[in-house]
Amino acid sequence: MEYPENIDDWREAGKLAAKALQFGLKQIKPGIKLIDVVDSVEQEIIAMGGEIAFPAQISCNAIAAHFCPNLDDDIIFKDQVASLDVGVHINGAIGDNARTIDLSGHNTELVKASEEALDNALKTIKAGVTLGQIGKVIKDSITKYNFLPIHNLGGHGLGIYNIHCKPTIPNYDTGNSTQLKAGQIIAIEPFATNGAGMIYESDKSTIFAKVQKKPVRNIFTRQVLAEILKYKDLPFTTRWLLRKFPAIKVNFALKEMLNLGVIRDYPPLLDQNKGIVTQAEHTVMVTDDGCEILTKRD
Repeated sequence: MEYPENIDDWREAGKLAAKALQFGLKQIKPGIKLIDVVDSVEQEIIAMGGEIAFPAQISCNAIAAHFCPNLDDDIIFKDQVASLDVGVHINGAIGDNARTIDLSGHNTELVKASEEALDNALKTIKAGVTLGQIGKVIKDSITKYNFLPIHNLGGHGLGIYNIHCKPTIPNYDTGNSTQLKAGQIIAIEPFATNGAGMIYESDKSTIFAKVQKKPVRNIFTRQVLAEILKYKDLPFTTRWLLRKFPAIKVNFALKEMLNLGVIRDYPPLLDQNKGIVTQAEHTVMVTDDGCEILTKRD
């Protein structure tokens, strides 16, 4: 097979993402603030020589993804089921990985379901395997525990400075006959739930990404946009902006840029029945006879 020209960047990004995830998981304990964990994870990424691919996210209980605490959030860990999702990039090559911790002690099987689904999917992956086949393995692994996969969430391709690109890796058998190709970089991302198995977008997003560059007239908006452009189309969070600009300026600028279509938002995603959700994720490179796990943990 032919490796991507920048394979060393992909491998380094995956290695640092795995280390940052492990670093963060050790801090998730009762009494600790969520914001302190995401802040320290992001600081650790920079200290290791990586760059942040997207804001570190901690989604608890019924939230499946896209929860990022804001500066004024005082949420602390108690007995939640908490999923930590961490991304690192090296020259745009991205390592994306996640794991779930059960602080309640009552959802061990649910955590095991998403982890086992990930492990079984990784054993299935190789050039020529179809997306539907991967989805079937994931669903079968989760339903064995009498839980459901999240049907409208899944894994995804990764590109340079592109956190979500084709193909979408389903968490159930869609019948999609698209085959994986050697050299593809993809994130496998099973979600398991004891709820409805479908998610919806809630309100009040704290995660955004630039989708197109347009002229903006307001001086506040121009100043905030200049900062956003430094993120090179990768997702960012209001927490980063609020440490550089007053809240009134940030809120005004984000609202104007949303209305103009300069940015889009990523609201928290919740299970429709408020069921508990667990997540497990690795970034891999597809090979002729299997896959290389780029975010392999120590």
